Amino acid sequence: MRTEQAAGIAAAPLPEFIFPDINAEEKTKSHPCYNGCNHENARIHLPVAPGCNIQCNYCVRKFDCVNESRPGVTTKILTPKEALERYRQVKEEQPNLSVVGIAGPGDALCDFEKTKSTLQLIRQYDKDITFCLSTNGLMLPRYAGEIIALGVSHVTVTLNSVDPAISAKIYRYIRYEGVEYIGEKAGEMLLSNQLEGLKKLVEGGVVCKANIVALKGINDRHIPEIAEKVKALGCYIVNIMPFIPVRGSGFENLPLTSPEEIARLRKECGQTILQMHHCRQCRADAVGCL
Repeated sequence: MRTEQAAGIAAAPLPEFIFPDINAEEKTKSHPCYNGCNHENARIHLPVAPGCNIQCNYCVRKFDCVNESRPGVTTKILTPKEALERYRQVKEEQPNLSVVGIAGPGDALCDFEKTKSTLQLIRQYDKDITFCLSTNGLMLPRYAGEIIALGVSHVTVTLNSVDPAISAKIYRYIRYEGVEYIGEKAGEMLLSNQLEGLKKLVEGGVVCKANIVALKGINDRHIPEIAEKVKALGCYIVNIMPFIPVRGSGFENLPLTSPEEIARLRKECGQTILQMHHCRQCRADAVGCL
């Protein structure tokens, strides 16, 4: 069932316990996605979160396509126990592995229990590893407290618009508790939760990054406004990413944003907030150095 009426998502209170091992500044130095000068530390993406509660018009998730290198792609979905074993294996082979990220292939918070179990198992094995999550932000108000308590020091939120009218063009639907919401009301729900969740994370000491997919003729002229908004919330860095056309997606025929246009956007937004220039738009099971 679809509806234009959005229902609010109740936010869970922040827990009293905050994981004591977070040193955001030091961890950011060894995080290759947040520190563009770092080419020595490796990261691993663990694909434990297959579900997603949003359908973006630029996204098609294929779980077994080894020749594609883009977000939403993985060769296999891992259970939390399999993810721990995968981490242990890679850590033995690559001692410079410093970051564990969960970036899908769906949304890390849509399958939060799987994400949570994975982080808990790895933390028991390695108390020093840096945890990083990527999310669309719909469920951030609900899980921000638990994210902080788990010792996650870095969170990336894909935030493609701060205008619900623009969001209505980008997202086919948003799903919450089995109901699909569409249109500007869905955009309002998503934006409200993204901003509230980011605010809670920043207040809890988490280093936050905003990913923005540059969509020609849709949100490209709007991106500087997004940068200003997330800067005001306390985000550390913005990653303006070129759109990757995928056959079967709603935007498969959308014109590309050129490298020159991306460079101009980064230069303009760089006057507002730090920019990421080295993103490789990694798979959900990526391993190694950038």
